[in-house]
Amino acid sequence: MRIGMIGLGAMGLPIAKRLLGAGHELCAFDLSPRAVGEAEAAGARICPTAGEAAADTEVLFCSLPNAAIVRSVLEEILGRESIGASVIADLSSIAPESARKFSEMAAARGITYMDCPVSGGVGGAAAGTLTVMAGGPDQAFLRMRPLFETIGRKICHIGPVGAGSGVKMVNNYLLGCNMAAAAEALVLGAKIGLGLDTMYEIIRESSGRSFIIENKIPNFIKKRSFEGGFAVDLEYKDLGLAVETAKQLSMPIPMGSTAVQMFEAARAKGFGRQDITSLLKIWEELMDTEVR
Repeated sequence: MRIGMIGLGAMGLPIAKRLLGAGHELCAFDLSPRAVGEAEAAGARICPTAGEAAADTEVLFCSLPNAAIVRSVLEEILGRESIGASVIADLSSIAPESARKFSEMAAARGITYMDCPVSGGVGGAAAGTLTVMAGGPDQAFLRMRPLFETIGRKICHIGPVGAGSGVKMVNNYLLGCNMAAAAEALVLGAKIGLGLDTMYEIIRESSGRSFIIENKIPNFIKKRSFEGGFAVDLEYKDLGLAVETAKQLSMPIPMGSTAVQMFEAARAKGFGRQDITSLLKIWEELMDTEVR
């Protein structure tokens, strides 16, 4: 199948490589020369614009940082006289309302837009073990499913457009709140003399267990390595989506509002591109202790 790919970032590039490895033709576009060079070396045909990446393809994937950039790309694509792709599968993490607006924009040109955010991180993208949360019409989902199965292990059709973005937003809201709470708890434990190994062994088998405890402690916190992973900036953006959606619904979400401030503090400390576990360092500095 001829596939377009717009966005070759931390997730988009390994996803593009998975599609190429499955034997598909790929027309790719990104602003990063490094990413473009790596995609070309893997076999992709590089297009000079986003519009051209969509022109001679059957379906189009987008993996972009935020809704504003998605809108800009869609306006460029939909403004062309000729559009090849009949389905746009947007892997970006955006608000449900944005997804519904983008669907209306695409429908005006006879194109089906699906919001299909993914979970599983960069490692999952490279291994093809992502969870794909798709929102959109049944027929489009069935058409895209073989491609989703190339990049993911758990493929879920959540419902109509907006549903995929909605469940991803709820998931990442919980992730952000959990990380903020775990950072406080682990530093509290360290302050009273508990070692990290002890807390890890007990909590991962007890009612306080979570993805943060089971995954982030061994892979980031114990190693004192905060590079890579899921960036503070991205989680901050995702928490913002939830907070803004809650405002539209006149719903108070005090836990999320507090977590946003913790992630804002991490950004102020210069941790924006580090893994979300870097929140730990804020509390360590405040309490003059280190989780070991």
